[in-house]
Amino acid sequence: MNKDDILRMVDVISREKELDKEALFLGLEDALAVGFRKRLGAGDDLVVKIDRKTGELSVEDDEEVYEVNPGELGRIAAQAVKQGINQKFREAERDKLYDEYESRVGQLINGTVQRFDGEDLVINLGRAEAYLPRTERVRGETFQPGDRIRAIVTEVRKDGPRVRIEVSRTSSDLVRRLFELEVPEVAEEIIEIKRVVREPGYRTKMAVLSSDPKIDCIGACVGVRGARIKAVIDELRGERIDIIKWSDSLEMLVMNGLKPAEIDLDNIFPDTDARTVVVIVDEEQQSLAIGKRGQNVRLASKLCGWDIDIKTRAEFEAEQLGGPAASSQGGEAAGNAPSDADDEGPL
Repeated sequence: MNKDDILRMVDVISREKELDKEALFLGLEDALAVGFRKRLGAGDDLVVKIDRKTGELSVEDDEEVYEVNPGELGRIAAQAVKQGINQKFREAERDKLYDEYESRVGQLINGTVQRFDGEDLVINLGRAEAYLPRTERVRGETFQPGDRIRAIVTEVRKDGPRVRIEVSRTSSDLVRRLFELEVPEVAEEIIEIKRVVREPGYRTKMAVLSSDPKIDCIGACVGVRGARIKAVIDELRGERIDIIKWSDSLEMLVMNGLKPAEIDLDNIFPDTDARTVVVIVDEEQQSLAIGKRGQNVRLASKLCGWDIDIKTRAEFEAEQLGGPAASSQGGEAAGNAPSDADDEGPL
Protein backbone atom coordinates (compact mmCIF):
# COMPACT_ATOMS: atom_id res chain seq x y z
CA MET A 1 0.00 0.00 0.00
CA ASN A 2 1.67 3.22 -1.18
CA LYS A 3 0.71 6.82 -0.56
CA ASP A 4 -1.54 6.95 -3.64
CA ASP A 5 -3.35 3.80 -2.47
CA ILE A 6 -4.00 5.43 0.90
CA LEU A 7 -5.56 8.54 -0.63
CA ARG A 8 -7.60 6.49 -3.09
CA MET A 9 -8.90 4.13 -0.40
CA VAL A 10 -9.98 6.96 1.89
CA ASP A 11 -11.69 8.76 -0.98
CA VAL A 12 -13.59 5.68 -2.18
CA ILE A 13 -14.78 4.65 1.30
CA SER A 14 -15.77 8.21 2.12
CA ARG A 15 -17.97 8.45 -0.97
CA GLU A 16 -19.44 4.94 -0.81
CA LYS A 17 -20.20 4.98 2.92
CA GLU A 18 -20.84 8.72 3.18
CA LEU A 19 -18.30 8.99 5.99
CA ASP A 20 -16.20 11.97 7.00
CA LYS A 21 -12.70 11.82 5.44
CA GLU A 22 -11.00 13.20 8.53
CA ALA A 23 -12.52 10.44 10.68
CA LEU A 24 -11.22 7.87 8.19
CA PHE A 25 -7.72 9.36 8.21
CA LEU A 26 -7.65 9.32 12.02
CA GLY A 27 -8.81 5.72 12.09
CA LEU A 28 -6.20 4.72 9.51
CA GLU A 29 -3.45 6.46 11.48
CA ASP A 30 -4.40 4.56 14.64
CA ALA A 31 -4.50 1.24 12.78
CA LEU A 32 -1.13 1.83 11.10
CA ALA A 33 0.38 2.82 14.45
CA VAL A 34 -0.63 -0.61 15.84
CA GLY A 35 1.07 -2.35 12.93
CA PHE A 36 4.27 -0.32 13.13
CA ARG A 37 4.54 -0.87 16.89
CA LYS A 38 4.47 -4.62 16.27
CA ARG A 39 6.96 -4.38 13.40
CA LEU A 40 9.39 -2.06 15.16
CA GLY A 41 8.90 -3.24 18.72
CA ALA A 42 8.05 0.32 19.74
CA GLY A 43 5.92 1.54 22.67
CA ASP A 44 2.57 3.27 22.81
CA ASP A 45 4.20 6.67 22.29
CA LEU A 46 4.78 5.82 18.63
CA VAL A 47 2.40 7.77 16.40
CA VAL A 48 1.64 7.76 12.69
CA LYS A 49 0.66 10.86 10.72
CA ILE A 50 -0.71 10.88 7.17
CA ASP A 51 -0.38 13.98 5.03
CA ARG A 52 -3.96 14.71 3.90
CA LYS A 53 -2.84 16.02 0.51
CA THR A 54 0.08 13.81 -0.48
CA GLY A 55 -0.56 10.62 1.48
CA GLU A 56 3.00 10.65 2.84
CA LEU A 57 3.52 8.79 6.13
CA SER A 58 5.53 10.04 9.09
CA VAL A 59 6.22 7.63 11.95
CA GLU A 60 7.89 8.84 15.13
CA ASP A 61 8.03 8.52 18.88
CA ASP A 62 9.65 10.57 21.61
CA GLU A 63 13.15 9.45 20.59
CA GLU A 64 13.36 9.14 16.82
CA VAL A 65 11.71 9.42 13.43
CA TYR A 66 11.45 6.17 11.47
CA GLU A 67 11.85 5.67 7.74
CA VAL A 68 9.14 3.17 6.92
CA ASN A 69 7.13 1.74 4.06
CA PRO A 70 3.66 0.25 4.68
CA GLY A 71 4.62 -2.61 2.36
CA GLU A 72 7.32 -3.67 4.82
CA LEU A 73 4.99 -4.24 7.77
CA GLY A 74 5.04 -8.04 7.60
CA ARG A 75 2.11 -10.46 7.69
CA ILE A 76 1.22 -10.20 11.40
CA ALA A 77 1.51 -6.43 11.51
CA ALA A 78 -0.42 -6.10 8.23
CA GLN A 79 -3.21 -8.26 9.68
CA ALA A 80 -3.36 -6.00 12.75
CA VAL A 81 -3.60 -2.99 10.45
CA LYS A 82 -6.42 -4.61 8.46
CA GLN A 83 -8.39 -5.46 11.60
CA GLY A 84 -7.79 -2.00 13.03
CA ILE A 85 -8.91 -0.29 9.85
CA ASN A 86 -12.10 -2.37 9.66
CA GLN A 87 -12.88 -1.60 13.30
CA LYS A 88 -12.31 2.13 12.85
CA PHE A 89 -14.49 2.20 9.75
CA ARG A 90 -17.29 0.38 11.59
CA GLU A 91 -17.00 2.84 14.44
CA ALA A 92 -17.15 5.74 11.98
CA GLU A 93 -20.31 4.28 10.43
CA ARG A 94 -21.81 3.74 13.88
CA ASP A 95 -21.04 7.30 14.97
CA LYS A 96 -22.55 8.73 11.79
CA LEU A 97 -25.70 6.66 12.24
CA TYR A 98 -25.91 7.68 15.90
CA ASP A 99 -25.60 11.39 15.08
CA GLU A 100 -28.26 11.09 12.36
CA TYR A 101 -30.90 9.41 14.51
CA GLU A 102 -30.04 11.07 17.82
CA SER A 103 -31.09 14.35 16.20
CA ARG A 104 -34.43 12.73 15.26
CA VAL A 105 -35.56 11.80 18.76
CA GLY A 106 -39.22 12.85 19.01
CA GLN A 107 -39.63 12.71 15.23
CA LEU A 108 -41.71 10.38 13.07
CA ILE A 109 -40.03 7.54 11.18
CA ASN A 110 -41.38 5.21 8.49
CA GLY A 111 -40.21 1.66 8.16
CA THR A 112 -41.11 -1.94 7.36
CA VAL A 113 -41.63 -4.65 9.94
CA GLN A 114 -38.73 -7.05 9.48
CA ARG A 115 -38.92 -9.65 12.24
CA PHE A 116 -39.56 -10.33 15.92
CA ASP A 117 -36.64 -10.29 18.35
CA GLY A 118 -38.06 -11.79 21.53
CA GLU A 119 -40.88 -9.41 22.46
CA ASP A 120 -39.40 -6.56 20.41
CA LEU A 121 -40.56 -5.77 16.89
CA VAL A 122 -37.60 -5.06 14.57
CA ILE A 123 -38.26 -2.37 11.97
CA ASN A 124 -36.16 -1.91 8.83
CA LEU A 125 -35.41 1.78 8.27
CA GLY A 126 -33.16 1.23 5.24
CA ARG A 127 -29.67 1.91 6.58
CA ALA A 128 -30.59 1.02 10.16
CA GLU A 129 -32.89 -1.09 12.31
CA ALA A 130 -35.23 0.20 15.01
CA TYR A 131 -36.76 -1.72 17.90
CA LEU A 132 -40.37 -1.36 19.01
CA PRO A 133 -40.62 -2.87 22.54
CA ARG A 134 -43.83 -4.53 23.67
CA THR A 135 -44.30 -1.78 26.28
CA GLU A 136 -44.36 0.82 23.48
CA ARG A 137 -46.93 -1.01 21.36
CA VAL A 138 -50.64 -0.30 21.58
CA ARG A 139 -52.68 -3.13 22.98
CA GLY A 140 -54.63 -4.79 20.22
CA GLU A 141 -52.34 -3.68 17.40
CA THR A 142 -50.80 -6.53 15.41
CA PHE A 143 -48.09 -6.38 12.78
CA GLN A 144 -46.59 -8.96 10.45
CA PRO A 145 -43.24 -8.96 8.60
CA GLY A 146 -43.57 -6.76 5.52
CA ASP A 147 -46.13 -4.39 7.05
CA ARG A 148 -45.45 -0.66 6.78
CA ILE A 149 -45.27 1.09 10.14
CA ARG A 150 -44.90 4.59 11.56
CA ALA A 151 -43.53 5.34 15.02
CA ILE A 152 -41.78 7.99 17.11
CA VAL A 153 -38.06 7.78 17.85
CA THR A 154 -37.74 7.78 21.65
CA GLU A 155 -34.13 6.76 22.35
CA VAL A 156 -30.87 6.33 20.43
CA ARG A 157 -27.79 4.88 22.10
CA LYS A 158 -24.49 3.24 21.21
CA ASP A 159 -24.58 -0.47 22.04
CA GLY A 160 -21.05 -1.78 21.48
CA PRO A 161 -20.28 -1.65 17.75
CA ARG A 162 -23.94 -0.99 16.90
CA VAL A 163 -26.53 1.72 17.36
CA ARG A 164 -29.80 0.79 19.07
CA ILE A 165 -32.77 2.88 18.00
CA GLU A 166 -35.94 2.51 20.04
CA VAL A 167 -39.33 3.73 18.85
CA SER A 168 -42.84 4.04 20.26
CA ARG A 169 -46.42 3.77 19.07
CA THR A 170 -47.86 4.87 22.42
CA SER A 171 -46.22 8.31 22.59
CA SER A 172 -48.47 11.38 22.41
CA ASP A 173 -45.93 12.80 19.96
CA LEU A 174 -47.14 10.23 17.41
CA VAL A 175 -50.51 12.00 17.24
CA ARG A 176 -48.80 15.39 17.04
CA ARG A 177 -46.52 14.37 14.16
CA LEU A 178 -49.33 12.69 12.23
CA PHE A 179 -51.36 15.91 12.31
CA GLU A 180 -48.29 17.80 11.11
CA LEU A 181 -48.29 15.50 8.08
CA GLU A 182 -52.02 15.72 7.38
CA VAL A 183 -52.73 19.39 8.22
CA PRO A 184 -50.62 21.96 6.30
CA GLU A 185 -51.65 24.71 8.73
CA VAL A 186 -50.05 22.75 11.58
CA ALA A 187 -46.84 22.13 9.61
CA GLU A 188 -46.70 25.84 8.73
CA GLU A 189 -47.27 26.71 12.42
CA ILE A 190 -50.43 28.70 11.68
CA ILE A 191 -52.19 26.24 13.97
CA GLU A 192 -50.32 25.26 17.13
CA ILE A 193 -50.92 21.98 18.88
CA LYS A 194 -50.75 23.16 22.47
CA ARG A 195 -51.15 19.83 24.24
CA VAL A 196 -51.90 16.18 23.50
CA VAL A 197 -52.99 13.64 26.12
CA ARG A 198 -53.65 10.06 25.25
CA GLU A 199 -54.72 6.64 26.42
CA PRO A 200 -53.18 4.65 23.55
CA GLY A 201 -55.60 2.54 21.57
CA TYR A 202 -58.65 4.15 23.15
CA ARG A 203 -58.82 7.93 23.09
CA THR A 204 -56.85 11.14 22.61
CA LYS A 205 -57.67 14.73 23.49
CA MET A 206 -55.77 17.40 21.60
CA ALA A 207 -55.92 21.14 22.28
CA VAL A 208 -55.17 23.46 19.36
CA LEU A 209 -54.97 27.21 18.76
CA SER A 210 -54.86 29.27 15.56
CA SER A 211 -52.65 32.35 15.19
CA ASP A 212 -54.89 33.51 12.32
CA PRO A 213 -58.42 34.49 13.47
CA LYS A 214 -59.72 33.68 9.98
CA ILE A 215 -58.76 30.02 10.31
CA ASP A 216 -60.91 27.65 12.35
CA CYS A 217 -58.30 25.53 14.14
CA ILE A 218 -60.68 22.65 14.86
CA GLY A 219 -62.21 22.63 11.38
CA ALA A 220 -58.78 22.68 9.74
CA CYS A 221 -57.66 19.66 11.77
CA VAL A 222 -60.85 17.76 11.01
CA GLY A 223 -60.75 18.58 7.28
CA VAL A 224 -63.44 18.50 4.63
CA ARG A 225 -65.86 15.68 5.51
CA GLY A 226 -63.41 14.63 8.22
CA ALA A 227 -60.74 13.57 5.71
CA ARG A 228 -57.74 14.81 7.69
CA ILE A 229 -58.68 13.44 11.08
CA LYS A 230 -59.79 10.17 9.47
CA ALA A 231 -56.28 9.67 8.05
CA VAL A 232 -54.83 10.02 11.54
CA ILE A 233 -57.46 7.76 13.10
CA ASP A 234 -56.79 5.10 10.46
CA GLU A 235 -53.06 5.22 11.22
CA LEU A 236 -53.88 4.79 14.93
CA ARG A 237 -56.07 1.80 14.13
CA GLY A 238 -59.36 3.45 15.09
CA GLU A 239 -58.28 5.37 18.22
CA ARG A 240 -60.81 8.14 18.90
CA ILE A 241 -59.60 11.74 18.84
CA ASP A 242 -61.31 14.73 20.45
CA ILE A 243 -60.03 18.09 19.19
CA ILE A 244 -60.73 21.10 21.39
CA LYS A 245 -59.81 24.75 21.30
CA TRP A 246 -57.04 25.80 23.68
CA SER A 247 -57.66 28.66 26.11
CA ASP A 248 -55.44 30.43 28.63
CA SER A 249 -58.53 30.61 30.84
CA LEU A 250 -58.61 27.57 33.09
CA GLU A 251 -62.40 27.59 33.29
CA MET A 252 -62.75 27.73 29.51
CA LEU A 253 -60.14 24.98 29.06
CA VAL A 254 -61.93 22.75 31.55
CA MET A 255 -65.26 23.35 29.82
CA ASN A 256 -63.76 22.49 26.42
CA GLY A 257 -61.80 19.54 27.79
CA LEU A 258 -64.90 17.87 29.23
CA LYS A 259 -66.74 17.80 25.91
CA PRO A 260 -68.90 16.17 24.63
CA ALA A 261 -70.55 17.01 27.96
CA GLU A 262 -72.24 20.42 28.02
CA ILE A 263 -70.85 22.47 30.90
CA ASP A 264 -71.93 25.92 32.08
CA LEU A 265 -68.90 28.19 32.56
CA ASP A 266 -70.47 29.59 35.75
CA ASN A 267 -70.48 26.10 37.29
CA ILE A 268 -66.68 25.68 37.27
CA PHE A 269 -64.92 26.47 40.56
CA PRO A 270 -61.08 26.24 40.74
CA ASP A 271 -59.18 25.85 44.01
CA THR A 272 -55.76 27.36 43.27
CA ASP A 273 -54.06 26.07 46.41
CA ALA A 274 -55.11 22.44 45.86
CA ARG A 275 -54.99 22.70 42.03
CA THR A 276 -58.42 21.12 41.82
CA VAL A 277 -61.51 22.19 39.93
CA VAL A 278 -65.06 21.42 41.04
CA VAL A 279 -67.45 21.17 38.07
CA ILE A 280 -71.19 21.10 38.65
CA VAL A 281 -73.18 19.37 35.91
CA ASP A 282 -76.78 18.45 35.25
CA GLU A 283 -77.58 14.84 36.07
CA GLU A 284 -78.11 13.92 32.42
CA GLN A 285 -74.63 15.29 31.61
CA GLN A 286 -72.77 13.56 34.44
CA SER A 287 -72.07 10.27 32.65
CA LEU A 288 -70.85 12.13 29.56
CA ALA A 289 -68.55 14.34 31.62
CA ILE A 290 -67.08 11.39 33.52
CA GLY A 291 -66.93 9.00 30.56
CA LYS A 292 -66.73 5.24 30.64
CA ARG A 293 -64.58 4.22 33.62
CA GLY A 294 -63.68 7.86 34.14
CA GLN A 295 -61.81 8.21 30.86
CA ASN A 296 -63.25 11.56 29.76
CA VAL A 297 -62.61 13.36 33.05
CA ARG A 298 -59.23 11.65 33.43
CA LEU A 299 -58.01 12.90 30.04
CA ALA A 300 -59.49 16.36 30.67
CA SER A 301 -57.55 16.50 33.96
CA LYS A 302 -54.31 15.63 32.18
CA LEU A 303 -55.03 18.18 29.49
CA CYS A 304 -55.60 20.99 31.99
CA GLY A 305 -53.01 19.88 34.53
CA TRP A 306 -55.59 20.13 37.36
CA ASP A 307 -57.66 17.46 39.10
CA ILE A 308 -61.30 17.76 38.06
CA ASP A 309 -64.11 16.79 40.45
CA ILE A 310 -67.48 16.23 38.75
CA LYS A 311 -70.56 16.77 40.92
CA THR A 312 -74.24 17.11 40.31
CA ARG A 313 -76.07 20.06 41.84
CA ALA A 314 -77.61 17.78 44.48
CA GLU A 315 -74.21 16.35 45.45
CA PHE A 316 -72.67 19.80 45.68
CA GLU A 317 -75.47 21.14 47.87
CA ALA A 318 -75.34 18.05 50.09
CA GLU A 319 -71.62 18.64 50.66
CA GLN A 320 -72.24 22.27 51.48
CA LEU A 321 -74.66 21.10 54.17
CA GLY A 322 -72.09 18.61 55.48
CA GLY A 323 -73.83 15.50 54.24
CA PRO A 324 -72.29 12.57 52.32
CA ALA A 325 -71.97 12.93 48.58
CA ALA A 326 -70.49 10.87 45.81
CA SER A 327 -68.03 12.54 43.48
CA SER A 328 -65.94 11.58 40.48
CA GLN A 329 -62.43 13.04 40.50
CA GLY A 330 -60.13 12.95 37.50
CA GLY A 331 -57.13 12.26 39.72
CA GLU A 332 -58.79 9.30 41.46
CA ALA A 333 -60.04 7.86 38.19
CA ALA A 334 -56.62 7.96 36.57
CA GLY A 335 -55.61 4.49 37.73
CA ASN A 336 -58.44 2.66 35.95
CA ALA A 337 -57.67 1.82 32.34
CA PRO A 338 -60.75 1.31 30.16
CA SER A 339 -61.44 -2.07 28.65
CA ASP A 340 -62.92 -0.65 25.46
CA ALA A 341 -63.56 2.68 23.75
CA ASP A 342 -65.94 5.28 25.15
CA ASP A 343 -69.42 5.56 23.74
CA GLU A 344 -69.51 9.34 23.41
CA GLY A 345 -68.94 10.74 19.95
CA PRO A 346 -65.83 12.83 19.15
CA LEU A 347 -66.00 16.53 18.39
